Amino acid sequence: MVNHKENWWKRSVVYQIYPRSFMDSNGDGIGDLKGIVSKLSYIEKLGIDVIWLSPIYDSPNDDNGYDIRNYRTIMKEFGSMDDFEQLINEAKQRGIRIVMDLVVNHTSDEHAWFVESRNSKHSKYRDYYVWRDGNEGQLPNNWGSIFSGSAWEKDDATDSYYLHLFSKKQPDLNWEYEPLRNEIYDMMTYWLEKGIGGFRMDVINFISKDEQLPDGVIHPNQVYGDGSPYFMNGPKIHTYLREMNEKVLSHYDVLTVGEMPGTTPEDASAYTNPDNKEMNMVFTFEHMDLDSGPYEKWDVQPLNLVDLKRSFEKWQHALHKVGWNSLYWNNHDQPRIVSRFGNDGEYRELSAKMLAICLHLLQGTPYIYQGEELGMTNIKLDKISDYRDIETLNIFEEKKMQGIAHETIMSSIYAKGRDNARTPMQWTADGGFTTGTPWIQMNTNSSYINAEQALAEPSSIFYTYQKLIQLRKEYDIITNGSFNLLVPDHPNLFVYKRQTVQEEWLIITNFSDQTEQLEWNVCNVKKENAKIMIANYETPKIDGEILEIRPYEAFVLAFERR
Repeated sequence: MVNHKENWWKRSVVYQIYPRSFMDSNGDGIGDLKGIVSKLSYIEKLGIDVIWLSPIYDSPNDDNGYDIRNYRTIMKEFGSMDDFEQLINEAKQRGIRIVMDLVVNHTSDEHAWFVESRNSKHSKYRDYYVWRDGNEGQLPNNWGSIFSGSAWEKDDATDSYYLHLFSKKQPDLNWEYEPLRNEIYDMMTYWLEKGIGGFRMDVINFISKDEQLPDGVIHPNQVYGDGSPYFMNGPKIHTYLREMNEKVLSHYDVLTVGEMPGTTPEDASAYTNPDNKEMNMVFTFEHMDLDSGPYEKWDVQPLNLVDLKRSFEKWQHALHKVGWNSLYWNNHDQPRIVSRFGNDGEYRELSAKMLAICLHLLQGTPYIYQGEELGMTNIKLDKISDYRDIETLNIFEEKKMQGIAHETIMSSIYAKGRDNARTPMQWTADGGFTTGTPWIQMNTNSSYINAEQALAEPSSIFYTYQKLIQLRKEYDIITNGSFNLLVPDHPNLFVYKRQTVQEEWLIITNFSDQTEQLEWNVCNVKKENAKIMIANYETPKIDGEILEIRPYEAFVLAFERR
């Protein structure tokens, strides 16, 4: 067993790469592993010590690699196993670990297990998946798929239905079946033996289903039932995760993070408490759902900053000295944060820096999604046919069938569509991603939002992120300090303290395009001793009795404790 004396991942900062959109080395319009290798110096300069790769396994790409056909081979579009091993080795030379995406709630319907499973009810692979007979000519239950439509697909070969919580080409695995679990554990060991630094686990809290598969509630304006109470955080989830840890993860010193929709702080405490031996941290979605209606993300609502502050406060307190938080604004499934919670027009640079400072001073391990450090924005593609994401294409058809106006559907897609995050990385003014035709359109604003320009400008968003990473590695208060929210009901200011016995840091951020004021006495610090640690304006106005906080301003002040 590994002796986990120091949890290195608590001071790490993770950079997520969506390989298809990061860097193309051979001109086919698709990013690849050699392209990533060619940009390792850029990632090293930022200060990153962990790279999380979205799936690179062999896949027919119904869901851009989250539908895996073979867990032990590399997608040909991305390169070869030799390329991957080169990436591991060259990253290691720079002090960077490679974390892989573990997608084990489901496979592709082209995976050899499923091909055999569907052939016969007597196949030895039949129980690798969730099969049910129809219910008097009807579907086995009323669950809806996360990607629209029913969660069940009829398979004529055996006159049975299989469960797919996502696309019909992504059949769910049956974790009740021990031989299947052992196959998964063997596969994880295969990759860990190659020297990877851990796993991000895709919808890992979906793997335990209520075996009765009861019908779900049908919410307003929905066609199918909500099965989430019966597959999120299911009855055996902790048993499976502890078994995974015992058989695989405990033998390696690695980072593990579980993507866990519908998880509460109390759930996360159980998942991440080291005494429980399950995983290091989880991705919560609570803060990502605050600009959605109650039943679906496409019902776009304005963000209430008070709700965001309360959410962060709850998670910071719940996991302090118990488990561990992950911190993120962006990933491959979320729209660009500067367009979402910031201002991607006049205040793009200031608001991008403000959002970075606000997040990175919290307790937890930060995740930066490619291009976030440049302030990349959402995109509005002209036609639905220009989009590539299966979720987006499916919801367009579903809403159109419901009679919803084209402009209304497209407005939701512009705000929340996953392709916002998947446009190619903007390396130079003319794109710099590929010498060919990119698999999805490049955002035209690469002319003024690109890495080359950011690296040349000392005051760029890139260097704010670099400074935040440096601070995290240098100051223990960011890793271990307590969290104290101030002015919780202020509609535009997010102000909090981080504290240890020796010192306290005051973090002040303005989420609006208005100048706001804050009285010093609310902060309960000796302002004469203030040391500015980082700011997004040249000089914060901290001299008078009242702090004046300019549009999208953010700064951090350090004090010795009174």
